[in-house]
Amino acid sequence: MPALIAKRQLLPFLSGSDSGFFIAVCLGLVVSLGTASPLEAQVIFTADRIITMDPGLPEATAVAVKDGRIVAVGSLKQLQNTAALADYSVDRQLEDMILTPGFIDPHVHPTLPAVLTQFPFLAPDDWQLPTGSYPGALTPDSFEAKLRSLVNAHEGNHPFIAWGYHPLWHGDVYREQLSDWFPDQSVMLWHRSFHELILNDAAIKELKLSEEEVRELHEADWEQGHFWENGLKALIPKLGFVFEPTRFLGGMENFLAMAHRGGVTTALDMGTGIFGNPEQELALIRKAVKDTDAPLRIIMTPIITDFLARGRSPEEAEKDIDRWRESNSHRVMIDRHFKLMMDGAIYSGLAQMGPPGYLDGHEGQWMAPLEVTTSWAQHFWQAGYKLHAHTNGDASAAALIEMLKALQLAHPRPDHRLTLEHFAYTTEEQIRELGALGGVISANPYYHYILSDLYGEAWLGPDRSAQMVPLGSVERAGIPLALHSDAPMAPLEPLTLAWTATNRVTINGNATGQNQRISLDTALRGITIDAAWIMGWEDEIGSIRAGKRADFTVLEEDPYTVGVEGLRDISIWGTVFEGRLAKIDGP
Repeated sequence: MPALIAKRQLLPFLSGSDSGFFIAVCLGLVVSLGTASPLEAQVIFTADRIITMDPGLPEATAVAVKDGRIVAVGSLKQLQNTAALADYSVDRQLEDMILTPGFIDPHVHPTLPAVLTQFPFLAPDDWQLPTGSYPGALTPDSFEAKLRSLVNAHEGNHPFIAWGYHPLWHGDVYREQLSDWFPDQSVMLWHRSFHELILNDAAIKELKLSEEEVRELHEADWEQGHFWENGLKALIPKLGFVFEPTRFLGGMENFLAMAHRGGVTTALDMGTGIFGNPEQELALIRKAVKDTDAPLRIIMTPIITDFLARGRSPEEAEKDIDRWRESNSHRVMIDRHFKLMMDGAIYSGLAQMGPPGYLDGHEGQWMAPLEVTTSWAQHFWQAGYKLHAHTNGDASAAALIEMLKALQLAHPRPDHRLTLEHFAYTTEEQIRELGALGGVISANPYYHYILSDLYGEAWLGPDRSAQMVPLGSVERAGIPLALHSDAPMAPLEPLTLAWTATNRVTINGNATGQNQRISLDTALRGITIDAAWIMGWEDEIGSIRAGKRADFTVLEEDPYTVGVEGLRDISIWGTVFEGRLAKIDGP
């Protein structure tokens, strides 16, 4: 077996002598997040307005909290006149602020920012990160000029990597071109999708890749230095330097800071084990969150492709998950979620599109044979798990709908909430049918913002590209929907996601697919209570009412005052996580 395939150990620093160093460094992780105040046993927070997302009591100006839970909601006078609340202290720090339920991102991958934010971003879109500002490049010339500048500034003894390349904006930059630009430096381009990596000659030599082992891989091209999907997964063990303790720790700090700056208090990881070693990934995230005051809970979701790559059966996978669940804490846990993978990445043009397909003639990709995916879905469906399905194109949506029909016929479940994840393109008829079957949708509205214009020209035509992420149809059908970032496929900023979904303006300033806009209220529900519903956590988070966890996002402006046009410009003061104030430090 080629060494590239055989070597699958991830994060080796978590074992042996390096682990102690890693744990010691983890203890200082909170520094970049600001200082969270000590937990008050009993406190009443006042605010200019509290948007509760609870139709029974839609707004208030005070909320009483005890032991991390909401005790009562109303006005300060009402709460102070309640005898049982007489000994509560009053915290007026937020009295000029707007409180909403803590924002929820129901589809993230913490390890992706932990890896990618170690390097510069050079994408079509602009990025503001804890590590700095990275202006986008929308043309080949701009991409080349910025890439040369970044490579020239690179220091260190590891290969240079930039994340964000996309050929539709930046032209064909593969092994030959990259080697011509940088004949003596190891340079790698991580595709905007994350599902692809491109290496120049020097990088191939430094990673000690042979033509023989690369040609034995599926989804790899030796001549182009191009690795994608499963070919990329086989390459990951060669990139051990990105998992060195200090580097990876810094990346985890970046992820936690990104979530906090976005006002996120709950994140649903959607793919534990994407780097091939789920137990070490879980250990890393648990340690990083446990030993810090990062105001965030993370719910981890096992993924089918991890188990398939490791040759596990569904029965063995369920036993693995049960074992991992034994180490759950209230801040990092594995719930009863399981992720299926249908088609390929939308950014790579590998979504499975129904007739007429891609107009240039290329085809999408299935991540696993449909019969295999169906057998795994059957097992975890019958075991009572909540299923999530990475589904981008309408051909993939059609396959998922047929799968759901078969699951319901064989083993009826009245409240299953099977979730179509991403929702890049789906027909009106499929939306209606999915709703009739009890399915729900977790969508990335940023796809329309960044992809619609060029995909219309190159691949889909103006009609389908304008209808990317058709959330207006979902709202009209009355289907619960959530908005997610899949960070870094979109910024880890729920208000930016809400802005894209309500305005539908592309990166080039074009207002397309305006009939697919959603209302402000639906967008805010999509990052609070409806996101909680889709996760199955609606009794715990997502709205501000008595009994729920005291998670709030603190805004400096009212979303209903600034309207949909101003959503992404609202400043976030900080969060309250389980009753603890956590102000955002820095710019």
